[in-house]
Amino acid sequence: MNLLNKLIEQAKNPDGIVGSFMLRIMNTAHTEMNKWALGNTKIGEASIVLDVGCGGGKTMQLLSNINKKGKIYGIDYSEQAVKDSIRANKIDVASGKVNIQQASVIDIPFPENFFDIITAFQTHYFWSDLETSIKEVFRVLKEDGCFLITAELYKINYHMKSYKTKEEIEQLLKNTGFAVVRINENANKKWICIKGIKGK
Repeated sequence: MNLLNKLIEQAKNPDGIVGSFMLRIMNTAHTEMNKWALGNTKIGEASIVLDVGCGGGKTMQLLSNINKKGKIYGIDYSEQAVKDSIRANKIDVASGKVNIQQASVIDIPFPENFFDIITAFQTHYFWSDLETSIKEVFRVLKEDGCFLITAELYKINYHMKSYKTKEEIEQLLKNTGFAVVRINENANKKWICIKGIKGK
């Protein structure tokens, strides 16, 4: 396996010292994009939120600052990411405001209609089965809940073989049952934010 493939694998499933280093880089590199996406999203102060692919935990800190009285859950496929995310959010974890566990988006360990908001930052292009994963997100999202996918466009173009265009991803979300789909790009067209609203 060459160096590029090793780095991609570590980004997909961080492990060990190298994985922890990658998670710290991602925490820093993605912060501005994540703030942009969350700044354009209505989040109540008492929402129940799930961050899928919570990585190094920085996004959960942002969500906690916005969501003062709510509860935030995080899942990640990577054991190392779960450890690092717990460490980054140790005060909120200790208080019970934040709950982080190892799990896959293809089998989210929560009941139907549980979350007000579900976020996925820089992760959906790594999901092994996007259609099934989005159905699973839809299952655990409340009526009128919001599913937020945010990513750098070049990573979508690099990693994904299908659902690369705005039209394709919009159709996938609508086919899954999302009543409203909104897609925005930032001013320099480097970032994309895809919102799906679960209607009745």
